[in-house]
Amino acid sequence: MSKPKSDYHINVFYSAEDGGYIADVPDLKSCSAFGDSPEEALREVLVAKSAWLAAARANKKPIPKPRFRPAIYSLPH
Repeated sequence: MSKPKSDYHINVFYSAEDGGYIADVPDLKSCSAFGDSPEEALREVLVAKSAWLAAARANKKPIPKPRFRPAIYSLPH
């Protein structure tokens, strides 16, 4: 059995101020995107995440490990 691949958590939320949806990757500083729908915001943030990681690699910057999880995942059972 293969080990599950961990990936970065993505938040998607509606912004009344911006009149659309924002998606962000909390573990990657300033990595966010806008869309007219949640799906569009998600597609755009995946592009932004790829660009963020490529720029970090190209500039030999540290890349944080995926670790952010919403509070709901850390509630005691």
